[in-house]
Amino acid sequence: MNDLVVKAIDEVLAGDSAYCKFLSANDSGETGGHQSGILISKTAKDMLYTEKELQENHILKKTGIIKWQDDFSTNCTFTWYESKNELRITGFGRGFSLLRPEYTGALFVMVKEDAENYLGFIFNTDEDIQEFLDAFGLTPAETNRPIELNQANLEAKEIQAIDTFINGLEVSFPTSFDMSNAARLIQYSVYMNKSLVISDPDTILLKWTEQEYRLFRAIEHARYGDTVARGFKTVDDFIALANQVLNRRKSRAGKSLEHHLSAIFDENKIEYTAQAVTEGNKKPDFLFPSEDAYHDMTFSIDKLCTLAAKTTCKDRWRQILNEANRLRDENKYLCTMQQGISAAQMDEMQDEKVILVVPKPYITAYPKDRRDRIWTVGKFVGYVKQMEGIE
Repeated sequence: MNDLVVKAIDEVLAGDSAYCKFLSANDSGETGGHQSGILISKTAKDMLYTEKELQENHILKKTGIIKWQDDFSTNCTFTWYESKNELRITGFGRGFSLLRPEYTGALFVMVKEDAENYLGFIFNTDEDIQEFLDAFGLTPAETNRPIELNQANLEAKEIQAIDTFINGLEVSFPTSFDMSNAARLIQYSVYMNKSLVISDPDTILLKWTEQEYRLFRAIEHARYGDTVARGFKTVDDFIALANQVLNRRKSRAGKSLEHHLSAIFDENKIEYTAQAVTEGNKKPDFLFPSEDAYHDMTFSIDKLCTLAAKTTCKDRWRQILNEANRLRDENKYLCTMQQGISAAQMDEMQDEKVILVVPKPYITAYPKDRRDRIWTVGKFVGYVKQMEGIE
């Protein structure tokens, strides 16, 4: 693990509070617009201001110092605009080196040490981003908000549903498939939103992802809470448990998106083969309509397509380019929870005929003049249904 990622994880655990988000094209300065600094979620305002300060000021400014990358410091200004319901961090200085176009889609982490001093980290590779998210059991859907280190405060019915699931487990930890399925069932039973799978797959995908995160953290708390509270006899005991927890978090994060996409396709009556073998050891995540159709040379290429599923894809998108020889010259679809990719990378993707499929709310994090290239989950589902002749 990168030493800087380890440092950031340690500081989040030791700090007063912490927040993370993916830098949008506006944040990085790629759009060339009027925005200055980093726009962060209003959910983070309680990290920066007291309730009294928020009530008495329509525009509230606070200054502070941010130490970046455990290396150098800058001044900063936090500004809350009540009329815009908006919170912004500015004042890093002209030509700030960590806000450039190539940092679009990078993960920004801010840790509060005290009222004036903060730590800032920016991670710009898939490996570093994933390592940090895995450490807290997060997926990209759970960013752009304060990092919760304790079990989430859930609605009463949701807590009850989660407790019922945990109490009924016959294993220490369910498989990633069972975890994802349970998250969907809890959403259906508590929020009665199953119809969204057909009417709004973008929204339901995000709700499922967030629900699974809450469920996973609740199971962690149930399984390890008492052990952690009692402490450890040796450092080796602590390391053994820590490695067990981290490895399980990584495993869940890697498969969650695939499981939820499968559920969307199933509910929409879409035919597909998951992990189909195309040629040799090539296995696209999803092949439509089937592996058999792909290997039938009389089956029209126009009626075939693949979809890759990667939670982050700043670097890994190139892995999908040669997953199916018959479709080498056709569009290649990539579903991701990544929030923002630089214009240069999006141009590379276009040259390679890669079409991003992104939950609709995340599209605003991408360069404005290239957003029309991105498909929503709903658009992709509609495309496949039309291709397969599904009403």
